[in-house]
Amino acid sequence: MAKKRPQTKAGKAGQAQVTSGEIPVVGAREPCPCGSGRRYKACHGRTAAHAVTELVQRPFEGLPGECDWVALRELVPAATVPLTLKGGLPEGVPSVTLATVLPMAWPALRRDDGSVLLALQNDSTSGDLARDLADTLQRALEAEPGTPVPARRVPAEGPRLQDLLDADAAFVPEVHTGFEFWIPKSADGADPEVAASLERANAAAIPTVRLTGVDSAYWCEVPDKNHLRWVMPYPEEKLLDALARLQAAGGTSLGPDTRLVGSFRAHGLVVPVWDLPTSMTAEECEKPAAEFFERLTEALASDAPLTAEERRARGGLTNRQVTLS
Repeated sequence: MAKKRPQTKAGKAGQAQVTSGEIPVVGAREPCPCGSGRRYKACHGRTAAHAVTELVQRPFEGLPGECDWVALRELVPAATVPLTLKGGLPEGVPSVTLATVLPMAWPALRRDDGSVLLALQNDSTSGDLARDLADTLQRALEAEPGTPVPARRVPAEGPRLQDLLDADAAFVPEVHTGFEFWIPKSADGADPEVAASLERANAAAIPTVRLTGVDSAYWCEVPDKNHLRWVMPYPEEKLLDALARLQAAGGTSLGPDTRLVGSFRAHGLVVPVWDLPTSMTAEECEKPAAEFFERLTEALASDAPLTAEERRARGGLTNRQVTLS
């Protein structure tokens, strides 16, 4: 065992500093300002780091369209959504739009006309995506027109998206076939770096369509098969029980050659995934998806204990879960 570090006089004096005010942030290897004689990272820096990196499991909870926020963050290559701010838009900002990604992985962009694009698929520094995005949005609203907003480490304290966005506004994503929305229609041409980034992004984009008959379900085309990825708002245990009941009864199919293959776990929600034949289009998913939703609603309402066959089905579903976040 390591020997216990004896308390120095500075450390005793530092105890008064701990209770008398906020401890300043210094370099990780510097002596802690509290006077303990320990390095900052091993003293008050440990608490500060924990506060900054503690993961918020459901960062979009309480926002309209939570399931679509998750889909756009993890599953959809190219999409945009108009955002409505509490209290309206600031002067000189004609619109605020959420985008899945922006060129060169910019966190946000203030366009020449003053409008704001906020990117969703960027890294989190605080462990709370809602706080990171709110910080970026606030900086974008104050940025000079025609400039991108750089990334930065977000303070542990600060507003979240839930504090800035109108909770009563609709959240309806528009899915795009590519990233041409990066370039305003009025622009004569794109910056060479933006044009190169656009070409790379378009080449990597998976064709994706949002179903209209059910909420937060996205058809996508991948090599050799198509998929349906459906973000669902129900508690995980309750949803897995319901899916197990349907699986045991043969009720998870969306038609010939379709199969519920597992699920993603993303930002506190479960995303069931179906394999579809390559011939099955998004439009052809609409009716079977609506019929499945009716069966799922019935299964969710059941409180009966799972049968042996349903428990086996549930075990199979659990084993085929992949956590994205």
